[in-house]
Parts: sequence; C-alpha cells; structure tokens
Amino acid sequence: MAISVLDMSVSVDGYVAGPNDGPGNPGGDGFILHDWSLTPAGDFRRSGSAGKLMDEILEAGAVVSGRRTAEQVDHWGGVHHGDGVPVFVLSHRRPGPSVAKYPLISYVNDGIESAMAQAKAAAGDRHVHVIGAYTAQRALEAGVLDEIRIHQVPVLYGGGVRLFEVLPSRVTLEIIRVIDTLEATHIRYRVRR
Repeated sequence: MAISVLDMSVSVDGYVAGPNDGPGNPGGDGFILHDWSLTPAGDFRRSGSAGKLMDEILEAGAVVSGRRTAEQVDHWGGVHHGDGVPVFVLSHRRPGPSVAKYPLISYVNDGIESAMAQAKAAAGDRHVHVIGAYTAQRALEAGVLDEIRIHQVPVLYGGGVRLFEVLPSRVTLEIIRVIDTLEATHIRYRVRR
C-alpha cells in the first residue's frame, strides 16, 4: 500500500513561504527555499545527494495538495512531476472553470481522509507526495500522514506562511534519515501513532 509523505522545504524558523506570498509571487519575496533542488539553469538536480532526493520526490504516484498551493502555480500547468501523476486538491469549494483543461487535477470537497484515500488508490505501490501547509496540518490532525520530509534551508524568514502554524495536539516523530548538503539539511521522519 502507498504511504503518504509530506515533502516541504522550510526555513530554519519554520516558514514555507516568505512575506507577500501569493499568485504572481509564489513563495513570497526573494523565495529561495527550493534552490537546493535546482541547478544554476533552473532544472532539477539529477546528481549528488540533491539529485537522489529529487529522484525520491519524483517517484510519487499521486499528489495531495491544498487549493492555495495549486492555484498559485496554475495547477502546475496540469502536470505535476515529470511524467504527470494524478493530483488531488483539497478544497471546500468547487474548482474554477480553468481546471477543466487539466485532466490529471481533481478537486476533493469531502475532506482530507477522502483526498488521501483517493491518492493512495491512484498511487498503487508508489508514495503519495503531500504538499502545502494547510494540507499538512489537516493530514496530521486526521492521522493520515505517514512520513514528513523536511528540507531545512539555512535562512530565517521572520514572516510569511508557517508549515505547522496550528496543530490540534502534540505529534511525535521518529527520525529515519538525515542528509546534510551545502544548501540544506534533509530530515526524514516517520509519524508515530
């Protein structure tokens, strides 16, 4: 069965986006949190530790995302990950008409449990890539998040969107792996239940 894995780059002070994050400025002013994964030309790294980590991310069989995240990047042009995988967007509202042109994008209006179940079924034996602060918080709250991969970038944002702003209760994690690179410390956790 597929496992669900939150995968987010985060500042040392816990932000996944800086000030003025929004459509037309995804990630906020001076966004650098994904730089660890990119070559100077802007392509995903395909070698070294960062390349191996990107390979793991891109092995996902489905994605669960929050609406805000998906809309800020126009639903990734309809194709998330290189080969295109189904994306389940958690939302309380129906999608706008522009989503109809993206057959791999599905809006789920009946909760995180439903979104995760659909994504796990679609992923088969591959993992579900979970993204977005709100989505992460709801998945932890519902007990449907299996692992967390944090790419901690050595920067302090001092404001913006926090990854774990509000949680209903304490969550205990088990460290599975730590990889240090010059651009980030990559920590993989298992969520204890």
